[in-house]
Amino acid sequence: MAKKKETAQESTKPEATRYSDKDLLEFQELIHTKLAQAKSDLDELRQSLSHEGDNSTDDTSPTFKMMEDGNDTMSREEVAQLAARQEKFIQALENALLRIKNKTYGVCRVTGKLIPKERLRLVPHATLSIEAKNMQG
Repeated sequence: MAKKKETAQESTKPEATRYSDKDLLEFQELIHTKLAQAKSDLDELRQSLSHEGDNSTDDTSPTFKMMEDGNDTMSREEVAQLAARQEKFIQALENALLRIKNKTYGVCRVTGKLIPKERLRLVPHATLSIEAKNMQG
């Protein structure tokens, strides 16, 4: 019985429905920075894909060299997979910018609660709170 009472009290607490314009501006700047880096990384991946038969890794950034784990070169397939992942990441960041424009950024699409700023700073394209993410898995 006590649990029902607590739940009723929790649901009546006023929750902020969105982040302030100042907060949104901060996240927008963060996303633009990450987007610029992601596009640069994607360009480098595409350049390395266009160097067929070239076994050197001179044209790949240190970021991707770390992922090689001692191999001299990454296979074409691995580079293509990284590029595809990078394209998805760029799309997710661009979608986050749209949510900022619509002032829906940072709102969990499952719970409707604000996603904590700490999470958004680490994963600026997040659309789920940790609570909602845990419910999925």
